[in-house]
Amino acid sequence: MTSRQPAVLHVGPLGLCGVDEAGRGPLAGPVMAAAVMLNPAQPIAGLRDSKKLSATVRERLADEIRLYAVAWCVAEASVAEIDRLNILQATLLAMQRAVAGLRTPPDDVWVDGNRCPDWAWRSQAVVKGDDKVAAIAAASILAKTARDQYMCRLHDDYPAYGFARHMGYGTAAHLAALQAHGACPQHRRSFSPVKSLFLLK
Repeated sequence: MTSRQPAVLHVGPLGLCGVDEAGRGPLAGPVMAAAVMLNPAQPIAGLRDSKKLSATVRERLADEIRLYAVAWCVAEASVAEIDRLNILQATLLAMQRAVAGLRTPPDDVWVDGNRCPDWAWRSQAVVKGDDKVAAIAAASILAKTARDQYMCRLHDDYPAYGFARHMGYGTAAHLAALQAHGACPQHRRSFSPVKSLFLLK
């Protein structure tokens, strides 16, 4: 990796689960969360915040994580759940589903950010944890790659919006496509740029 790559991320004990999400900000598609329990005896080099990695490196690391992790799970909250619950609660729901889906129960759960879901697991929030804790970085990578793959498949169904290029974020091109074509079923009606289309009708 480059010289900017942290030399060592905190690994933690064997029973530690890292959790992170992808897709809180976009105007379309689900929000996804991943939970990862790494094996300290099988370290994975190059883990860091997924946003600081190229797509090619993320995909390679995602393969290694799925191969070497003690347990991992990716879960989502749907567009309908986002619109019904709000994006924060939907994100916390996706995190709950990811941890619940692990084949090995964790001893501790560390969540990227400043808030943990209301769940039974012993947990703590770690601000910028995806660049401090290896398991959280791994979760960041799995969530990001899974969501990008979802948006690329969505692009095949709705090519007019350019989802494969912007992954649902509110770029100028995406906003122009919304104005030209209206919203598709995977657009979040509760998000302002999409909501405004319906208010104008």
